[in-house]
Amino acid sequence: MIPSHEPHLVPGTERGIMVVVVGPSGAGKDTLINLAAKHFAGRPEVHFVRRVITRDRDAGGENHLSVSDGGFVSMEQSGNFAVWWEAHGLKYGIPAEVSVALAKGHLVIANGSRSALHLFHAVFPRLKVINVTARPEVLAGRLEARGRETHEDIMARLARGPLTVRGDYDVTELDNSSSLEEAGRKIIETLNDFLTKIG
Repeated sequence: MIPSHEPHLVPGTERGIMVVVVGPSGAGKDTLINLAAKHFAGRPEVHFVRRVITRDRDAGGENHLSVSDGGFVSMEQSGNFAVWWEAHGLKYGIPAEVSVALAKGHLVIANGSRSALHLFHAVFPRLKVINVTARPEVLAGRLEARGRETHEDIMARLARGPLTVRGDYDVTELDNSSSLEEAGRKIIETLNDFLTKIG
C-alpha cells in the first residue's frame, strides 16, 4: 500500500483524541470496532467514523459510504477528507468533519491501516493507535475459514511482515487470539482510558 499524497491538514484538532484501529486481516478489528460502537452508543462525546470507500455498498464488512473512483477524486479535490489512502485497489477516506468533534474535545475512532499511520500522524496531534493482533496460527485459521485464499497463500501473507506497528506512535497492543468477549472488554477499557485523558 502506498498513500498517494500528503493529507489535508485539519486545524483545531488538538483538544480531542483521534484513535486509529489497525491490524492484519483475520485479527478481528472490524468486529471489535462494532462491539465498541454498540457499547458507546448514545455517548455524544464518542464518535465512530464512517469511512468513504470506493467499494460496493453491498460488499459486506463495515458500514461505509460507497462512492465511485471519480466521486472519490472529486471529494478529495474539494477538501472533503482529513486523510485518505489507497490499498488493494481501493481508496479509503476519513471525512474532514471529524475536526469538528475533535475541536470539541471528543473521542473519535477510525478504522485505519498501519501503512497509513504517518498520514494520520501528520494531521492529528493527539493520535492514539490500537493495534489488534492475534497469534499467527489463529490468523491463519480465520483466514482459511473465509475461503478466499489457499493455505499456502495465507502462510506467505503472514510471513511477509511483522504484526507490530512500525514508527514512533502511541500504540496499545490488543491481542484477540482468545475469546471475543475478552477482546471486546479490552478495547472498551482502552477507549474509556483515552476518554479520561481528554481535557
